[in-house]
Amino acid sequence: MNFTVVNKDIQVGAIKVVGVSSSSVFLIGDTQTIALSSVFDTPPESLIIGPLVPLAPQ
Repeated sequence: MNFTVVNKDIQVGAIKVVGVSSSSVFLIGDTQTIALSSVFDTPPESLIIGPLVPLAPQ
């Protein structure tokens, strides 16, 4: 997505942040680049990749 904003003079008197969600961006003014990332806190032994469930040894 390409999004262009042209701000003129900006003045901020005061800011009060009451809460923050799990994915949020707080930005005043312009920025050239915002990089997003994602992290999972699941233990590796509980992660199953693929359609097959491992079977118990016979």
